Amino acid sequence: MPSEDESKGPLIEVTPNGPVKISNLVNFFNSRGERIPAAQTLWLCRCGGSQNKPFCDGQHTKIGFSGEKAKDRIKDKWHKFAGKKIIVHDNRGICSHSGVCTRNLSSVFNTGARPWINADGADVDAIIDVVKRCPSGALRYSLEREEYKDFARQPAIAIEKNGPLNVTGGIEFRDDQGNKPGSEEHYSLCRCGASKNKPFCDGTHSAIKFTDEKN
Repeated sequence: MPSEDESKGPLIEVTPNGPVKISNLVNFFNSRGERIPAAQTLWLCRCGGSQNKPFCDGQHTKIGFSGEKAKDRIKDKWHKFAGKKIIVHDNRGICSHSGVCTRNLSSVFNTGARPWINADGADVDAIIDVVKRCPSGALRYSLEREEYKDFARQPAIAIEKNGPLNVTGGIEFRDDQGNKPGSEEHYSLCRCGASKNKPFCDGTHSAIKFTDEKN
């Protein structure tokens, strides 16, 4: 018979100024899509300094890592971009700047244009497909007055190359500051230690050239 902990679903717990504790995770993948063996409890680095990434090796205590949000971070605010058939919702405050939207559907998502989202720039199915691929939860969409932000996927964590932990499948999330992801079903957790929106990724890993060659 499984223990009580083993029978529960996966859980993410952000520890104060320390690592991310992952319990009961089955699906854990590196950036190449290869499965990483997952124990009942994993401690994953979020200070950026571990020599054993993605796992914590205690460096956060040596470098004085702080898990606090920066006061000058981009604040959470949702904006609506309405087209004839679909409304796209965007929150720059929780974006991880993965580039999934701009690389794959530039006719709709173009940071060089104003407004930067043109909800009439492609057919509805193409827009929905890209919104669903947004790892951070910064994009949502509405059809006929119904808003869609959570999607049906298996619980999993995938490491983005030289970037965050991308969570999908509605893994329960807890932290000591009461933070909540933009979507309970999918969100991106900072690994570089420099995000202004900790524990979530804000894309700073690119600016500081964070690397994790192994994963």
